[in-house]
Amino acid sequence: MTLPALAERYLEHARVEKRLAQRTVELYSLDLHKLCAQAAQAGIELTAVRDAHIRRWVAQMHGAGRSGRGIALILSGWRGFYTWLGREGLVASNPVRDVRAPKAPKPLPKALGVEDAVRLASFVQEDADPWLEARDAAIVELLYGCGLRMGELVGLDARASDKARGWVDLDAAEAHVLGKGGKRRSVPVGSKALEALRRWQAVRLAAPAAAALSPALFLGRHGTRLSAQSVWQRLKRRGLQAGLTTPVHPHMLRHSFASHVLQSSGDLRAVQELLGHANISTTQVYTRLDFQHLARAYDAAHPRARLPKTGR
Repeated sequence: MTLPALAERYLEHARVEKRLAQRTVELYSLDLHKLCAQAAQAGIELTAVRDAHIRRWVAQMHGAGRSGRGIALILSGWRGFYTWLGREGLVASNPVRDVRAPKAPKPLPKALGVEDAVRLASFVQEDADPWLEARDAAIVELLYGCGLRMGELVGLDARASDKARGWVDLDAAEAHVLGKGGKRRSVPVGSKALEALRRWQAVRLAAPAAAALSPALFLGRHGTRLSAQSVWQRLKRRGLQAGLTTPVHPHMLRHSFASHVLQSSGDLRAVQELLGHANISTTQVYTRLDFQHLARAYDAAHPRARLPKTGR
């Protein structure tokens, strides 16, 4: 399909006067081909297009499965074209000016099912280095048992101090963390996480000599604070070793914590406080998850927060 002279003039304007990149001009050309095809099908000239036409075409694209982002890019190209036509005195108003693409639905947070989460938290690699095994097990328990963010986890120190960003008080069974926006909060630590942390604390200083000088709770092989990248890699590897089919990352365990506690307790405000969300709307995303399977599997606010019952 050959573009009308007006469209060709606009593309020349984009190439020469606006000095846009060739690829950008090519994309504008594709957008104009779509516009011309729609206008031809409606039996109208480009200068006769109104916002009602644009809205109808947007609805058609959306109904055909085009994403909101894709539609937004097309509208941007059309909007630029009609802005230029307006400056040339060829249209009285821009029909695309107030038209917006449909909002893309926010993706649901990816959370593990209860069985998979407990399998990961309970996993023990028998032939692993005991030092690494104790450290990685404690990391999993804190991420899933407390819903910590990655930055909060790696920022923890082994003990409280004036300079500590965060620490775990084993006696009080609380984790004190520095969250987003420099906001501090305290999170209860369940019995399973406490057990894992005590095992880790018992062997933590068995790392290289430099470890004794580092205040970090979680250390790397060289005795320095464990990096976020290392936690990510170790967690992904541990998930595979535990037999999980879904690649696991730290924030997935935070989502799992929130989803499982909310399903069991139904207390959205409490989950908001535990996660350190400034706005309740951020926490409400977890209410959109399908919790039916989780409800059947749950009998406590969090499966790692209580000692197992006998006779179960």
